[in-house]
Amino acid sequence: MNVPFTEVVVREAALRSAMAKAVEEILDTGAFILGPGVERFETAFAAYVGKKYCLAVNSGTSALHLALLALGIGPGDEVVTVPNTFIATLEAISYTGATIRLADVDETTYTMNPASLRDVVTGKTRAIIPVHLYGHPADLAVITAFAAERGIAVIEDACQAHGALVQGKRVGGFGTFGCFSFYPSKNLGACGEGGALVTDDERLVQRVRMYRDHGQREKGRHAVVGYNYRMPGIQGAILAEKLPYLDGWNRQRREAAVLYGAFLKETAVIMPRETRKAGMSSICMW
Repeated sequence: MNVPFTEVVVREAALRSAMAKAVEEILDTGAFILGPGVERFETAFAAYVGKKYCLAVNSGTSALHLALLALGIGPGDEVVTVPNTFIATLEAISYTGATIRLADVDETTYTMNPASLRDVVTGKTRAIIPVHLYGHPADLAVITAFAAERGIAVIEDACQAHGALVQGKRVGGFGTFGCFSFYPSKNLGACGEGGALVTDDERLVQRVRMYRDHGQREKGRHAVVGYNYRMPGIQGAILAEKLPYLDGWNRQRREAAVLYGAFLKETAVIMPRETRKAGMSSICMW
């Protein structure tokens, strides 16, 4: 029997009416790029993660790229991340012209091994990007302390971990930036592409807003070479409808992970394991 990894059509059947109404509102107002639908989602998602600001963009890849740009990272700088991630993490660094340096991963959680940072961080390192893989948080307590001692920014790649917790605080809320993807197969997915950055730094927010909208500080005044990274209004409206259901969907994923663990316990299959170190709670996306 073929068991699909994810079935978004079934999961969202109960929301179809509400999502259709949200889309109709966008069609009626013509706010197809950014606009009120996106702003509603930005406000709600910032509160959900526990950050002051959320900026919605067109993909998780764009979110990572914008975080690096806002920090002024470019040629001559180094950014440390892990090899065990989707290629978008490395692409975003490459877009800036910075040098990629790879830390090792923990053999149990498959996330960044903080002990390996001492071997790869240099005087040129400007940022560390831990990846919360399969819904499991990286060891943020150690990573953020290490970075803070050296004046290095932490950009959380939380594109696979919406809602995961560390000591009761959601991932994305620990670094200078938290970056998320809303690709349809994610536990919080758009009906198409989508992404977001969260931060507490108003100065960085202004830079991200400028870079995501063709480098405009105000309409028609382009201060830098920017990008077309804006979220469509329909995607923001749909995500705003879905967000209240995220924690419930995460509970269902955890229940499914427990079942798979029980069924495969006596086999040769090696599965990721959830740790409880420092109050971590994954969402078990495997």
